[in-house]
Amino acid sequence: MKARNKIYAEDCLEGIKSLESGSVDVIVTSPPYNLGTKYNTYRDNKPRIGYLDWMETVAKESKRVLKDNGSFYLNVGGSLKDPWIPIDIATMFGKHYSLQNTIHWIKSISIGDVTYGHYKPINSDRFHHDSHEFVFHFTKRGDVKIDRTANGVRYMDKTNVKRWAGNGGEDRHDRGNVWFIPYETVRSAKSHPSSFPVQLPEMCIKDAGLKPGSLVVDPFMGIGTTAVACTNLGVDYIGFEIDPSYVDIALKNVRQARKS
Repeated sequence: MKARNKIYAEDCLEGIKSLESGSVDVIVTSPPYNLGTKYNTYRDNKPRIGYLDWMETVAKESKRVLKDNGSFYLNVGGSLKDPWIPIDIATMFGKHYSLQNTIHWIKSISIGDVTYGHYKPINSDRFHHDSHEFVFHFTKRGDVKIDRTANGVRYMDKTNVKRWAGNGGEDRHDRGNVWFIPYETVRSAKSHPSSFPVQLPEMCIKDAGLKPGSLVVDPFMGIGTTAVACTNLGVDYIGFEIDPSYVDIALKNVRQARKS
Protein backbone atom coordinates (compact mmCIF):
# COMPACT_ATOMS: atom_id res chain seq x y z
CA MET A 1 0.00 0.00 0.00
CA LYS A 2 1.26 3.47 -0.84
CA ALA A 3 2.11 5.86 1.99
CA ARG A 4 -0.59 8.46 2.58
CA ASN A 5 -0.35 12.20 2.04
CA LYS A 6 2.05 11.85 -0.84
CA ILE A 7 1.92 12.64 -4.55
CA TYR A 8 3.64 10.05 -6.71
CA ALA A 9 5.22 10.81 -10.09
CA GLU A 10 3.81 7.86 -11.95
CA ASP A 11 1.17 6.82 -14.45
CA CYS A 12 -2.35 6.83 -13.03
CA LEU A 13 -3.06 3.18 -13.88
CA GLU A 14 0.20 1.94 -12.40
CA GLY A 15 -0.53 3.98 -9.31
CA ILE A 16 -4.08 2.71 -8.88
CA LYS A 17 -2.94 -0.88 -9.39
CA SER A 18 -0.55 -0.47 -6.46
CA LEU A 19 -3.42 0.29 -4.06
CA GLU A 20 -5.15 -2.39 -2.00
CA SER A 21 -8.67 -3.46 -2.92
CA GLY A 22 -11.38 -1.69 -0.95
CA SER A 23 -8.94 0.76 0.66
CA VAL A 24 -10.19 4.10 -0.72
CA ASP A 25 -13.09 6.15 0.66
CA VAL A 26 -13.42 8.68 -2.16
CA ILE A 27 -11.92 9.35 -5.57
CA VAL A 28 -12.04 12.95 -6.77
CA THR A 29 -10.46 13.68 -10.11
CA SER A 30 -10.58 15.47 -13.41
CA PRO A 31 -8.89 13.53 -16.23
CA PRO A 32 -7.71 15.00 -19.52
CA TYR A 33 -10.77 15.66 -21.67
CA ASN A 34 -9.10 14.64 -24.96
CA LEU A 35 -9.67 18.10 -26.42
CA GLY A 36 -6.10 18.73 -27.52
CA THR A 37 -5.11 20.67 -24.42
CA LYS A 38 -1.38 21.45 -24.41
CA TYR A 39 0.12 19.71 -21.40
CA ASN A 40 3.88 19.49 -20.85
CA THR A 41 4.22 15.80 -21.66
CA TYR A 42 0.81 14.10 -22.06
CA ARG A 43 -0.69 14.18 -25.57
CA ASP A 44 -4.36 15.06 -25.23
CA ASN A 45 -5.49 13.92 -28.66
CA LYS A 46 -6.04 10.18 -28.58
CA PRO A 47 -8.46 8.54 -31.05
CA ARG A 48 -11.89 8.57 -29.37
CA ILE A 49 -12.16 4.78 -29.08
CA GLY A 50 -8.66 4.52 -27.61
CA TYR A 51 -9.37 7.32 -25.16
CA LEU A 52 -12.60 5.72 -23.95
CA ASP A 53 -10.91 2.31 -23.65
CA TRP A 54 -8.23 3.94 -21.49
CA MET A 55 -10.84 5.66 -19.32
CA GLU A 56 -12.71 2.36 -18.95
CA THR A 57 -9.56 0.76 -17.58
CA VAL A 58 -9.32 3.65 -15.10
CA ALA A 59 -12.95 3.03 -14.15
CA LYS A 60 -12.45 -0.69 -13.54
CA GLU A 61 -9.25 -0.31 -11.54
CA SER A 62 -10.77 2.51 -9.51
CA LYS A 63 -13.80 0.39 -8.68
CA ARG A 64 -11.51 -2.32 -7.33
CA VAL A 65 -9.81 -0.01 -4.83
CA LEU A 66 -12.97 1.86 -3.81
CA LYS A 67 -14.81 0.78 -0.66
CA ASP A 68 -18.33 -0.60 -1.09
CA ASN A 69 -19.71 2.64 0.41
CA GLY A 70 -17.20 4.82 -1.42
CA SER A 71 -17.82 7.55 -3.96
CA PHE A 72 -16.16 8.56 -7.22
CA TYR A 73 -16.57 12.25 -8.15
CA LEU A 74 -15.57 12.64 -11.80
CA ASN A 75 -15.27 16.16 -13.21
CA VAL A 76 -15.48 16.17 -17.01
CA GLY A 77 -16.25 18.86 -19.55
CA GLY A 78 -16.61 18.99 -23.30
CA SER A 79 -16.13 21.67 -25.89
CA LEU A 80 -18.54 23.67 -28.03
CA LYS A 81 -17.59 21.61 -31.08
CA ASP A 82 -17.47 18.30 -29.21
CA PRO A 83 -20.02 18.31 -26.36
CA TRP A 84 -20.33 14.51 -26.34
CA ILE A 85 -17.11 13.73 -24.45
CA PRO A 86 -18.57 13.91 -20.91
CA ILE A 87 -21.66 11.98 -22.00
CA ASP A 88 -19.55 9.29 -23.66
CA ILE A 89 -17.37 8.94 -20.55
CA ALA A 90 -20.38 8.81 -18.21
CA THR A 91 -22.04 6.17 -20.40
CA MET A 92 -18.89 4.07 -20.35
CA PHE A 93 -18.50 4.46 -16.56
CA GLY A 94 -22.14 3.39 -16.26
CA LYS A 95 -21.14 -0.12 -17.31
CA HIS A 96 -19.23 -0.45 -14.04
CA TYR A 97 -20.85 2.03 -11.63
CA SER A 98 -24.22 3.41 -10.66
CA LEU A 99 -24.63 7.10 -11.46
CA GLN A 100 -25.98 8.32 -8.12
CA ASN A 101 -25.87 12.10 -8.70
CA THR A 102 -25.18 14.41 -11.60
CA ILE A 103 -23.76 17.70 -10.34
CA HIS A 104 -23.46 20.75 -12.57
CA TRP A 105 -20.43 22.93 -11.92
CA ILE A 106 -21.44 26.44 -12.99
CA LYS A 107 -18.40 28.60 -13.71
CA SER A 108 -20.32 31.74 -14.58
CA ILE A 109 -24.00 32.69 -14.54
CA SER A 110 -26.07 35.72 -15.51
CA ILE A 111 -29.04 36.71 -13.35
CA GLY A 112 -30.95 39.58 -14.86
CA ASP A 113 -28.35 41.94 -16.26
CA VAL A 114 -25.58 40.91 -13.86
CA THR A 115 -22.98 38.22 -14.60
CA TYR A 116 -21.31 36.40 -11.71
CA GLY A 117 -18.05 34.58 -12.24
CA HIS A 118 -15.70 34.97 -15.19
CA TYR A 119 -17.43 35.39 -18.54
CA LYS A 120 -15.29 34.13 -21.42
CA PRO A 121 -16.60 35.53 -24.73
CA ILE A 122 -16.62 33.42 -27.87
CA ASN A 123 -16.53 34.45 -31.51
CA SER A 124 -19.30 32.31 -32.94
CA ASP A 125 -22.78 32.68 -34.34
CA ARG A 126 -23.54 28.99 -33.67
CA PHE A 127 -22.79 28.37 -30.00
CA HIS A 128 -23.66 29.76 -26.60
CA HIS A 129 -20.96 30.65 -24.08
CA ASP A 130 -19.95 27.40 -22.33
CA SER A 131 -20.21 28.12 -18.60
CA HIS A 132 -20.65 24.66 -17.11
CA GLU A 133 -19.01 21.28 -16.60
CA PHE A 134 -20.25 18.00 -15.14
CA VAL A 135 -19.31 16.33 -11.88
CA PHE A 136 -20.61 12.77 -12.11
CA HIS A 137 -21.04 11.11 -8.71
CA PHE A 138 -20.57 7.37 -9.20
CA THR A 139 -21.01 4.68 -6.55
CA LYS A 140 -21.01 0.90 -6.72
CA ARG A 141 -24.74 0.38 -6.10
CA GLY A 142 -26.29 3.85 -5.97
CA ASP A 143 -27.13 3.58 -2.26
CA VAL A 144 -24.31 5.53 -0.58
CA LYS A 145 -25.34 8.08 2.03
CA ILE A 146 -24.06 11.61 1.49
CA ASP A 147 -23.93 14.65 3.78
CA ARG A 148 -26.57 16.75 2.03
CA THR A 149 -26.13 19.81 4.24
CA ALA A 150 -22.32 19.87 4.38
CA ASN A 151 -22.41 22.32 1.47
CA GLY A 152 -25.83 23.55 2.54
CA VAL A 153 -27.46 26.96 2.35
CA ARG A 154 -29.18 28.82 5.20
CA TYR A 155 -32.96 29.16 4.97
CA MET A 156 -34.16 32.62 4.00
CA ASP A 157 -37.50 31.85 5.65
CA LYS A 158 -36.52 30.73 9.17
CA THR A 159 -39.90 29.10 9.74
CA ASN A 160 -38.62 26.34 7.46
CA VAL A 161 -36.14 25.31 10.16
CA LYS A 162 -38.98 23.91 12.29
CA ARG A 163 -41.12 22.93 9.33
CA TRP A 164 -38.41 20.59 8.10
CA ALA A 165 -37.74 18.98 11.47
CA GLY A 166 -36.37 15.91 9.74
CA ASN A 167 -33.30 18.00 9.03
CA GLY A 168 -32.46 17.89 12.73
CA GLY A 169 -33.49 21.48 13.29
CA GLU A 170 -30.43 22.69 11.39
CA ASP A 171 -30.64 26.07 9.67
CA ARG A 172 -29.38 24.64 6.41
CA HIS A 173 -30.93 22.98 3.43
CA ASP A 174 -29.45 20.96 0.60
CA ARG A 175 -27.67 23.13 -1.98
CA GLY A 176 -28.86 20.80 -4.71
CA ASN A 177 -26.92 19.56 -7.71
CA VAL A 178 -26.00 22.98 -9.16
CA TRP A 179 -22.77 24.35 -7.68
CA PHE A 180 -21.63 27.86 -8.62
CA ILE A 181 -17.83 27.99 -8.31
CA PRO A 182 -16.04 30.71 -10.30
CA TYR A 183 -12.83 29.65 -11.96
CA GLU A 184 -9.56 31.53 -12.42
CA THR A 185 -9.51 34.22 -15.08
CA VAL A 186 -7.21 34.14 -18.07
CA ARG A 187 -5.14 36.93 -16.50
CA SER A 188 -4.46 34.83 -13.42
CA ALA A 189 -1.08 33.15 -13.22
CA LYS A 190 -1.72 29.52 -14.09
CA SER A 191 0.90 26.80 -13.99
CA HIS A 192 -1.44 24.16 -15.44
CA PRO A 193 -3.67 24.50 -18.53
CA SER A 194 -6.81 22.98 -17.03
CA SER A 195 -6.76 23.02 -13.23
CA PHE A 196 -10.01 23.30 -11.27
CA PRO A 197 -10.59 25.60 -8.27
CA VAL A 198 -9.85 24.06 -4.87
CA GLN A 199 -13.44 24.66 -3.78
CA LEU A 200 -14.66 21.99 -6.20
CA PRO A 201 -12.83 19.00 -4.62
CA GLU A 202 -13.52 20.49 -1.18
CA MET A 203 -17.26 20.43 -1.87
CA CYS A 204 -17.04 16.86 -3.20
CA ILE A 205 -15.19 15.70 -0.09
CA LYS A 206 -17.71 17.43 2.18
CA ASP A 207 -20.56 15.94 0.17
CA ALA A 208 -19.14 12.48 0.85
CA GLY A 209 -19.17 13.21 4.59
CA LEU A 210 -15.54 12.28 5.13
CA LYS A 211 -13.90 12.47 8.54
CA PRO A 212 -10.22 12.73 9.58
CA GLY A 213 -8.43 9.53 8.65
CA SER A 214 -10.50 8.99 5.50
CA LEU A 215 -8.57 8.44 2.29
CA VAL A 216 -9.08 10.43 -0.92
CA VAL A 217 -7.32 9.43 -4.14
CA ASP A 218 -6.80 11.57 -7.24
CA PRO A 219 -5.36 9.57 -10.17
CA PHE A 220 -4.83 12.78 -12.20
CA MET A 221 -3.43 15.05 -9.50
CA GLY A 222 -2.06 17.79 -11.75
CA ILE A 223 -0.76 20.67 -9.62
CA GLY A 224 -2.20 19.23 -6.42
CA THR A 225 -5.60 20.87 -6.11
CA THR A 226 -7.26 17.80 -4.58
CA ALA A 227 -4.33 17.36 -2.19
CA VAL A 228 -4.71 20.99 -1.10
CA ALA A 229 -8.44 20.42 -0.55
CA CYS A 230 -7.68 17.36 1.60
CA THR A 231 -5.08 19.31 3.57
CA ASN A 232 -7.59 22.09 4.20
CA LEU A 233 -10.22 19.60 5.39
CA GLY A 234 -7.95 17.33 7.44
CA VAL A 235 -8.38 14.12 5.43
CA ASP A 236 -5.66 11.92 3.95
CA TYR A 237 -4.82 11.74 0.25
CA ILE A 238 -2.80 9.85 -2.31
CA GLY A 239 -2.20 11.35 -5.74
CA PHE A 240 -0.65 10.24 -9.01
CA GLU A 241 0.69 12.56 -11.70
CA ILE A 242 2.72 11.51 -14.72
CA ASP A 243 4.42 14.90 -15.25
CA PRO A 244 7.27 15.49 -12.76
CA SER A 245 7.10 19.27 -13.26
CA TYR A 246 3.45 19.31 -12.15
CA VAL A 247 4.35 17.13 -9.17
CA ASP A 248 6.92 19.72 -8.08
CA ILE A 249 4.30 22.47 -8.27
CA ALA A 250 1.78 20.27 -6.44
CA LEU A 251 4.20 19.68 -3.57
CA LYS A 252 4.80 23.42 -3.25
CA ASN A 253 1.05 24.07 -3.23
CA VAL A 254 0.50 21.49 -0.48
CA ARG A 255 3.32 22.94 1.62
CA GLN A 256 1.74 26.36 1.27
CA ALA A 257 -1.65 24.97 2.30
CA ARG A 258 -0.12 23.41 5.43
CA LYS A 259 1.29 26.80 6.43
CA SER A 260 -2.06 28.55 6.00
